[in-house]
Amino acid sequence: MNDTEKHHIGTSFIGKVRSSLVLKLNLQMLGMLLSAFMAVNILINILYFGVIFWKAEEGAQNFMDTFGIPQNVVEEKYAAAGGYEIRKVEESLKGLILPELLQEQLPLEALDAKRNITAPGFDSDITLMEHIGQVAYHMIVTVDGVPYQVTYALGTDLRLYVFLLLGLLAVELLYLLGSIGKNTMVIRKTLKPLSEMAETARTLHEGVASMGSAADGSGIKYLAGAISTIDVRQLDRRISIESSQNELKDLAHAINDMLNRINQSYQSQVRFVSDASHELRTPISVIQGYAGLLDRWGKFDEKTMQESIDAIKSETENMKVLVEQLLFLARGDNDTMQLHLEVFELGDMIEEIIRETRLIDSAHIFETQLTRPVYLEADQQLIKQAIRILVDNSMKYTPSGEKIVIKTLSEEGWVKIQVQDNGIGIAPEDVSHIFDRFYRSDESRARKTGGSGLGLSIAKWIIQRHEGQFEVLSRVDIGTRTTVVLPEWKGD
Repeated sequence: MNDTEKHHIGTSFIGKVRSSLVLKLNLQMLGMLLSAFMAVNILINILYFGVIFWKAEEGAQNFMDTFGIPQNVVEEKYAAAGGYEIRKVEESLKGLILPELLQEQLPLEALDAKRNITAPGFDSDITLMEHIGQVAYHMIVTVDGVPYQVTYALGTDLRLYVFLLLGLLAVELLYLLGSIGKNTMVIRKTLKPLSEMAETARTLHEGVASMGSAADGSGIKYLAGAISTIDVRQLDRRISIESSQNELKDLAHAINDMLNRINQSYQSQVRFVSDASHELRTPISVIQGYAGLLDRWGKFDEKTMQESIDAIKSETENMKVLVEQLLFLARGDNDTMQLHLEVFELGDMIEEIIRETRLIDSAHIFETQLTRPVYLEADQQLIKQAIRILVDNSMKYTPSGEKIVIKTLSEEGWVKIQVQDNGIGIAPEDVSHIFDRFYRSDESRARKTGGSGLGLSIAKWIIQRHEGQFEVLSRVDIGTRTTVVLPEWKGD
């Protein structure tokens, strides 16, 4: 086998390993997205059809309350206003009879009412939308011993639903297709060291083989064979150091170290996707639960209705904040967020933050100790966002009436921004993890204060992009002091 054939085999091997990992990781991420979309679509369908049927029955009852049964209703149907038709029938037709308990909650006040839906048979002469337009909802009620059929045309509502559903599915499909490309780029970037390692191993193998009988290349073959058995399900496997030749032990060590980094990165991404799915699943479940409560009891109970509406609005706002934070971190991970650098005086920005905070929080005492003038060359909006996150955390974990102090210092070319509170503090074993995504040191406290555990992760990303760092000093039940250290702007 000549050198060209060997090079071709090596390149093919590298491509197969990368393609296998990229495909499997992509499928896992797409599966999680599809599950989330399916849950949202089911919830939307339940709410939409519930509103349609409620509207049909409420309209039928309102018409009967206003006009009664028209005198000219005979065997022929009587066309009423608002898309309803009424006709007398010889006998009560077959249909679904709902339980009496449920009948009492519906607008149509007839405990023996029967309901059914009819659709025309398929005819090649008319279009699908025309078929949908002929779907009808029937309510059979008995008045003075005579059965009447009240029919509501569902066609208009269903056609609107079809267009809305197609639009929603198109948006979800475009999002999935966009995610494939983005996920592939991120995964390939993560696996790039593996490709480079395999290429290096192939080059070493060719070099050793060219040395002749003194080295038969068996060590390189062993390494290549071991690498070829590693895929996404076996990232925890390692190459045996003892079985490697002396001259290849350093390479085996390097390969194992690199596999450790890849495995840690992969596990971190899997954990992040799992945590994000969990955080999204919780508000969706709450919204679904309150929607069911509203459907069963809230129509006639103003207290229950208001409680459900408030809860749904609150969870929707939480989902909005969570999605915005996830998008921020995703753009940061993909390195697509650009910094808009400008020179500004730090004290002015701190005073603006405190002024805005006092408008929404009168329960704490805010004090500033500012060294002025101090200038930064940075993205002012991002720095403001990071400092606001620190202040919000202090507000969450500091009892009412206590003091929160914000200081700025200038020391040897560095600017220090300190946020100090008299709150509950952080346990020593948790301090090193507070900037991890979705990390909460105390789940019971997290439920009371809210938040997704992403705020400090966002603040860390912002400060690191500005070549800065954090210093955290905290004592349980005493308080926490968080210091941001950034390079000071001294002018040209």
